[in-house]
Amino acid sequence: MEWNIFEKEQKEICKKYNLEWNSVNENSMLAVNDSLFLNIEPINGLRHNRNGNIEGWYIWSGDEIPHDEENFFKSIHIYHLIDSKPEILKYLGLPVGYRFQIDSKKYEDIWFDEKVANV
Repeated sequence: MEWNIFEKEQKEICKKYNLEWNSVNENSMLAVNDSLFLNIEPINGLRHNRNGNIEGWYIWSGDEIPHDEENFFKSIHIYHLIDSKPEILKYLGLPVGYRFQIDSKKYEDIWFDEKVANV
């Protein structure tokens, strides 16, 4: 799929929640936990400030943020999610400080977390 299709979806999500769209580059990096690829639900994401080539996104599956060393986050290029987890891409235009949670039953929650914004 063309990246501009995902950008259009990102803009639609931001418009739906009356938020300013914050673009991401498909060649940039984000941080994911291995749980994301184990079909565990829900899928969670939060956005910190951009740091170098890292867009500030941390994405994982399950209820809790993984904290142990064996299950920590690793960086991948955003374009790797196009084939493996395309349902996540439409949320990557959310502003810094926002979080999302989704599942395969079309559940969607988006909210602002001041603690995330100030990190």
